[in-house]
Amino acid sequence: MKTLLVYDSVYGNTEIIAKAVGDAIGGEVKVVRAAESHPSETKTVNLLCVGSPTHGGRPSPPMKEVLDKVQAGDLEGVKVAAFDTRLTVRWVRIFGYAAGRIAKSLKEKGATLVGSPEGFLVTGTKGPLKDGELERAAAWAKEIVESVK
Repeated sequence: MKTLLVYDSVYGNTEIIAKAVGDAIGGEVKVVRAAESHPSETKTVNLLCVGSPTHGGRPSPPMKEVLDKVQAGDLEGVKVAAFDTRLTVRWVRIFGYAAGRIAKSLKEKGATLVGSPEGFLVTGTKGPLKDGELERAAAWAKEIVESVK
């Protein structure tokens, strides 16, 4: 299976999760930062996985740019999964999280969502990741792979 994993990371936490997900997916996986990705790469993959830190309930500005560059229909037939990193504090829930918005954007452009959008927890704005999140990321990735098969 050929996978493209596009992520953005401000403090390094989302990058750590992205790499853990990529490792757990296995096969031919390209893990690339949002600013270095190109929409045409999505046409050659079996799975597109997209992750971003949550900023005000939304994906980061660089990830939003990537999503905006993808045209309607560009992802027709592409299987996708979305994740984010997020705080657990109560007030953050008011704004929502990035993963659901990423998934919605990808679906609107023709993609098929495989698995629920997932959030991975950080202990503070700059992190670190909460204990057990790398293991949870690997388990989520394996679920995604099973749903693609």
